[in-house]
Amino acid sequence: MLTVYGIPACNTMKKTFEFLEAKGIEYTFHNYKKEGITEPILQGFIDTLGLEKVFNKQGSTYRQLPDETKASLATNSAAFSFLLEKNSAIKRPILTDGKRMIAGFNPDELDKWLNV
Repeated sequence: MLTVYGIPACNTMKKTFEFLEAKGIEYTFHNYKKEGITEPILQGFIDTLGLEKVFNKQGSTYRQLPDETKASLATNSAAFSFLLEKNSAIKRPILTDGKRMIAGFNPDELDKWLNV
């Protein structure tokens, strides 16, 4: 079963849901805002995708931080702790089928990844 991780109010998430539903692909949704994120799940994202891909520095959560806070997130452990606390800074969506993982919404890449 496909699991989609993210937050429901995000426009990218809405596009992802519409894409999957149009393709008839069943999925479960893990809502960071309601369910949070566990250390093992976050570490799995980072191990598979890399911290640079998982940590969304383009989003408003990160961009609104003061420069000194941004500088304090330079180490992997500080970034990990920040993402656990501020899960809205995790790239959206992250999709996994239990064996593979992909981050972000790109219809062509998703088609290939899903083998649709």
